[in-house]
Amino acid sequence: MNKRKRKENEKKFSDWKSTSNGRRIYWRDVKGKMGWKAKYLKEVDEHENTLRFWQEIYDEQNNLVEIHEKYPHDRGHKKL
Repeated sequence: MNKRKRKENEKKFSDWKSTSNGRRIYWRDVKGKMGWKAKYLKEVDEHENTLRFWQEIYDEQNNLVEIHEKYPHDRGHKKL
């Protein structure tokens, strides 16, 4: 495990959870206008190397309405 990277991730993201396979998922919520919110998520391996980074958009009723996968491949916004 890379302690420096872990410390950086814990500083940038307000929440995280460990998975059963040794990975971690970090996230932070950003409130938008009109009651919507964006959730930024980052999945890392046991060495804190980024495996996946994506954004989820929630409406004012907290329904997931859009996903934007950014890494490892930018797939653009996908409306649900």
